[in-house]
Amino acid sequence: MKISPHIQELKRNKTVFESLLQGIPEKEYLWKPTHEKWCLLEVVCHLYDEEREDFRARIQSTLEDASKEWPKIDPPAWVAERAYIKQDYNSMLIKFLAEREASIRWLDKLKKSNWDTPYLHPKVGAVPAIRLLANWVAHDYLHLRQIIRLKYEYLDAQTEEALDYAGIW
Repeated sequence: MKISPHIQELKRNKTVFESLLQGIPEKEYLWKPTHEKWCLLEVVCHLYDEEREDFRARIQSTLEDASKEWPKIDPPAWVAERAYIKQDYNSMLIKFLAEREASIRWLDKLKKSNWDTPYLHPKVGAVPAIRLLANWVAHDYLHLRQIIRLKYEYLDAQTEEALDYAGIW
């Protein structure tokens, strides 16, 4: 099972996250398009928690003992339970990027593992470790899209200029 392309993509995505999220002023990282949507701070906190408690933990659990129940997670509840909005943005970004680096180092050591090993999920059935890894990359893409959308919507809210010349969003 070739996992190297997925690891490479997680490495590339780390650089993209870093470029998109560093040096953001407080006014921007706390801005929300609507009350129920996440701001950049909440996205960064979510990425940090997911890095440690979802993908890496569940892949590890699956590869070590696929019969063992996966660690429980509740990402939507974490936003309030862990008071994401009260966290320090720059500290959380540094912590997320450090966790991503740790994930990459850890994954590099697992290239000879049996990535076809499935966890039998009670609702969705067999979930091989390789599916978790591919979905980790997909999760990055979902949040990169979310970050770009937030940045665009913030720009649109802050400027009096029409943004239609740039193209249709």
